[in-house]
Amino acid sequence: MHLPGWRALLPALGVALTAASVQAQTAGTASAPAAEAIPRHDVFTIASPTLAERRTINVYTPPAYAASAGRSFPVLYMPDGGLAEDFPHVANTIDSLIALGAIRPVIVVGIENTQRRRDLTGPTRVASDSAIAPKVGGSADFRRFVREELMPEVRRRYRCSGETSIVGESLAGLFVVETFLLEPKLFDRYIAFSPSVWWNGGELLRTAREGIDRKARTKRVLFLSAANEEQISDGTALMVVTLRTQSPASLDLVYEPRPDLTHGTIFRGMAPTAFARVLR
Repeated sequence: MHLPGWRALLPALGVALTAASVQAQTAGTASAPAAEAIPRHDVFTIASPTLAERRTINVYTPPAYAASAGRSFPVLYMPDGGLAEDFPHVANTIDSLIALGAIRPVIVVGIENTQRRRDLTGPTRVASDSAIAPKVGGSADFRRFVREELMPEVRRRYRCSGETSIVGESLAGLFVVETFLLEPKLFDRYIAFSPSVWWNGGELLRTAREGIDRKARTKRVLFLSAANEEQISDGTALMVVTLRTQSPASLDLVYEPRPDLTHGTIFRGMAPTAFARVLR
């Protein structure tokens, strides 16, 4: 049952989540506050031949999952999904929005990082990009892991409806946008906060036009938001212009610039609004 007036509560929920953040997320780390409550969740590991390592996966299931044995649920995937990363606040936000009736019950699948900068970035010719980590440019392998190893395992373990979404911020936002452009059919809904579209000298911005399927008929949703960083906000705005002029009518593009927020506060500040818009 949808509770009256839930939309009026979204800004307050975003403010509360932002205030709870005692560490700003940077492009190289994704840290959750030490005092943040960890929601009820499952944990499993998956050995990945593609990544040549074992990955830890955290899974939130909504209250309705246990209460409705024959019911299937949509799934929200998230990089930066470790318990010391963004999984706690995302799962808690989803749980609160479900309780408010603002969104449908959804499963959250958090992918814990091992080498974040390797997994979430594409190839680069820019020396300063390559200097941020021992290895970068592994997004294609990470996407293959998600597509061919993780998603089938999640479907095997949980009752999934087939509807999928992905959310990410900063480098994870870059991965979300890159995936939308390179493999748009992988997810139904994409949410990216302050995506690092400056990567590789902004190559993704220059090639975005080429990656758009102008004949696509299946509905896709892309939610973009950027904080007060000029390099990211200008690039995101440019991406939006390209998408609005080149994308098919089947794309539901939502763009909400937030110059009042920072790189460290945009995820928590915008998550309630984005989830309510995209996962309703």
